[in-house]
Amino acid sequence: MPKSLRPGPLWIIAGILLFSANLRGLFTAVGPLLGTLQDAFGMGASEAGLLIALPLVVFCLVSPLAPRLARGLGLERALFVALGVMAVGIIVRAFGPLWALYLGTAVLGAGIAIGNTLLPSLLKRDFPDQLTKLTAVYAITMGIGSAVASAVVVPLSDAVGWRLSLGAFVILPLASALLWLPQLGRHSDIVRQTTPQAAESVKVWRSPLAWQVTLFFGVNSAVYYAVATWLPSILADAGFTQAMAGTLHGVMQLATALPGLFLAPLVQRTRDQRGIAAALVSLGLVSIVGLCLLPGWAVLWVSGFGFGVGGAFILALAFLGLRTRSADQTARLSGMTQSVGYVLSASAPVLFGALHDKTGSWSPVLAICALLCGLLIILGLAAGRDRSLDEN
Repeated sequence: MPKSLRPGPLWIIAGILLFSANLRGLFTAVGPLLGTLQDAFGMGASEAGLLIALPLVVFCLVSPLAPRLARGLGLERALFVALGVMAVGIIVRAFGPLWALYLGTAVLGAGIAIGNTLLPSLLKRDFPDQLTKLTAVYAITMGIGSAVASAVVVPLSDAVGWRLSLGAFVILPLASALLWLPQLGRHSDIVRQTTPQAAESVKVWRSPLAWQVTLFFGVNSAVYYAVATWLPSILADAGFTQAMAGTLHGVMQLATALPGLFLAPLVQRTRDQRGIAAALVSLGLVSIVGLCLLPGWAVLWVSGFGFGVGGAFILALAFLGLRTRSADQTARLSGMTQSVGYVLSASAPVLFGALHDKTGSWSPVLAICALLCGLLIILGLAAGRDRSLDEN
């Protein structure tokens, strides 16, 4: 591609932000429609929970392969392929029988997994001096996209049916692909020639710090997806209407984006993030207990939960760059984190749905989430230390 036609930094950042809007809302928007899908297909809570868990299972299978795809195709082209896979998954999920609902969900998860794994590497490679800031901004975009999706999916379903409601989300990856097109000519590698060879020698799977980052990400994601999946049902049992439950679900998603407004400058000023991690998770813990004991104040609790656990998620993403020294190392840590971390989070919606089916109450589910937050504080104190992988 002629130099004059190559996308500049602002165009690349715009592409990254629109891309990031695809990485959560496309599948968490199913949460407010789980009751509708259960009625349409005669599914139990465990089967419905699988619709949220299935992409997470795919994440852990596909994520380790994403760096290889980027080395073969180039980083920009691999991300473009991810958008195409997402679009196909959305269409298959929305316009078919029950098996297509699950198949499309899995295909969608494969596309998101590639994006989740490679986007931090792109930031580390192209914007090393703005890494924390751009990580926060793209996490904000993820949260806003997810909030809008959760807020509109039920009204849209009421107006045109659940199939068209879910199918309409194909607009997002298609729009992202159009914005991404000018970057395809770059065909750039995942690493720069200036990458220090010593950094590449680190074996991430043998690094204690890599496991601490991975488990911090995984346990946090397990808590988030457990609550995000079943929050509409929890609120419905507490007396809220389906529309109000969907709105509160959107409020929670929006709250996950808000920590990004202050985390970037805060993290940049602190080489050690243990205190930040503990404070964010503690807010999530208090909110879960509050939702269990005083559900009438749900708007407060879902906002606090989204802010705390969402902030911890942003911090976990930042750790991928903060604890590594090169883009390739970031990609490998990201692949490990997404793979192992989503093994943990994939099981949460299904297991907690089964627990509810057995006990008939959401209180045990919320109690376990509170206990996991206690574990998460310990993991944050380990992952938040001022260390890099090659110092272990």
